[in-house]
Amino acid sequence: MIEKLTKEAIALLKQLIETPSFSSEEKQTALLIEAWFTSKKIPFNRDHNNIWATNKHFDDSKPTLLLNSHHDTVKPNNGYTKDPFKAIEEEGKLYGLGSNDAGGCLVSLIATFTYFYEKKNLNYNLVIVASAEEESSGPKGLNSMLDIIPKIDVAIVGEPTLMNLAIAEKGLVVFDAKVKGTAGHAAHPNKDNAIYNTIEVLQWFKDYQFARNSPVLGDVKMTVTQINAGKQHNAIPSEVDLVIDVRVNDKYTNAQIAEILTRKSPCTSITPRSLRLNSSSIPINHALVEAGIELERSTYGSPTLSDQAVLSCPSLKLGPGDSTRSHTADEFIYLAEIEEGIDLYIKLLEKVL
Repeated sequence: MIEKLTKEAIALLKQLIETPSFSSEEKQTALLIEAWFTSKKIPFNRDHNNIWATNKHFDDSKPTLLLNSHHDTVKPNNGYTKDPFKAIEEEGKLYGLGSNDAGGCLVSLIATFTYFYEKKNLNYNLVIVASAEEESSGPKGLNSMLDIIPKIDVAIVGEPTLMNLAIAEKGLVVFDAKVKGTAGHAAHPNKDNAIYNTIEVLQWFKDYQFARNSPVLGDVKMTVTQINAGKQHNAIPSEVDLVIDVRVNDKYTNAQIAEILTRKSPCTSITPRSLRLNSSSIPINHALVEAGIELERSTYGSPTLSDQAVLSCPSLKLGPGDSTRSHTADEFIYLAEIEEGIDLYIKLLEKVL
């Protein structure tokens, strides 16, 4: 059964690759996922472009384990040499947009859910959500499903981790900031040039260190990623706009980071866009983690964001593929990684369920 499911999962992944599904435009890939469940005679539900289902013998008295990955993709970059919307097999690799992030994880979790769907007397209920809008952190993704699906006690979020155990993940806060000065003509003296004022501000952001280090996630990482100022060559602007990307470890809440930067940064103003994408983790002694360690998988903290950020329950990030391939030109996943992923997902859950 596992071998058959694996072949079918790879076939589904090829269909997903060849069906464009940018964030908020996942209607057609949602139909492909619906077709899988229909063919397996598994009842499913749909909310916007999110597809979800529960195991056959769902029992309200038991805790619930969420299996989640996403079927939206970013847009292909200009570096592609292969057709991003064509599933191409070469030398054990499957190329195509979304193959690694996170199509391989998604189809592996769908196959795993299907394997366990009819099994009786499980210790956990299973809920699977094939979610939309992960890449854009949009309003109609997994976050919109949490009041619709059954209450979740623990989750596996499928993202490429080489099937190692990401037991913690950094949160994200994006800030919009301004540095002000005095507008004027470029031909005249000006001791309050907003652009020059920004030099000291940029140095502050470069040098500032948050005090609390995490054993799993390391330091908070803060990076100025955008600067915008001026409209013409002969006019000194009155202000400079900055965007600051802050990756938050599990020793701070996003609200604490916002309070620190509001109080300490030398900007004229600084405002967080959102505080909802917090860091996430799962205890090292949780049964899921212990089962993964028994299967000789290593643990680590992940610097990249996923739908874990919208979950309040313990969550484990785990999936086939390699995060360093995500969003790259000529994205690919090894077929052997999908085979290993399904095998390890099933073995992991057999130890827990």
